[in-house]
Amino acid sequence: MRLKISQFLFSLVLISAVMLGGCSTQQVASNTSSPTSTATSTTQTTTEATSVSQTSSESVPGIAGLPRLEGKATVVITVKGSPITIEVDGTDAPITAGNFVDLVQKGVYDGLAFHRVVRDPQPFVVQGGDPKSKDPKVPADQLGTGSYIDPKTGNARYIPLEIKPKGADTPIYNKPFDATAQAVVLPHKQGAVAMARSQAPDSASAQFYFALADLAFLDGNYAVFGNVTQGFDVVNKIQQGDRIESAKVTQGAENLKTPTPNP
Repeated sequence: MRLKISQFLFSLVLISAVMLGGCSTQQVASNTSSPTSTATSTTQTTTEATSVSQTSSESVPGIAGLPRLEGKATVVITVKGSPITIEVDGTDAPITAGNFVDLVQKGVYDGLAFHRVVRDPQPFVVQGGDPKSKDPKVPADQLGTGSYIDPKTGNARYIPLEIKPKGADTPIYNKPFDATAQAVVLPHKQGAVAMARSQAPDSASAQFYFALADLAFLDGNYAVFGNVTQGFDVVNKIQQGDRIESAKVTQGAENLKTPTPNP
């Protein structure tokens, strides 16, 4: 997508709006305008992107112990009684897709709010999935800063940035990818579903967003893991504060592989 100068400047503002509301306190001030979420990340800095295969995932920082989706799955999210059907792609984004499907299976998204909706001056994203939004007493200005906390460990779960370039056998991890030089397999087309994160590449956790338009300038910076196949009209009607009534895996649950705890 070619952008004029004014569009380019606007896109920079939008990018910061997708970021999570809360990385570290040092990062919050710069995370006010992209599909960002506000997760904390203290040990996830890497200097090089890493590729991974099914048998060598131990070599990727932050990947050990994470769920993996081996193949496709279908998730249906219900908002105001209407379904949104998402095809989740574990073939090209196994860790990102596995994290999402695992959280759906755990019921994490049930009752959560969409805390950021940007349609003007042009369609951008509908973002939700902040576990903090489960509590209606949490102020709106604090939403966008939450992560999934594993009840077994008491720690937040973060996943590495995962981007698969076209022509590659496996995704690359831990670093943004220059999608202007080489296209990605899962681009930000209208209806794409992707993970929000903070400035730290490996800081995505639970927050996700729907792309309301083609957003090629986000490719390589945020991990797309699926697409809306039915119900995009429902997505287009979501308003800030609307809640996910339920999120269910309707097909492909057997493709989710969760790590076996060490004895």
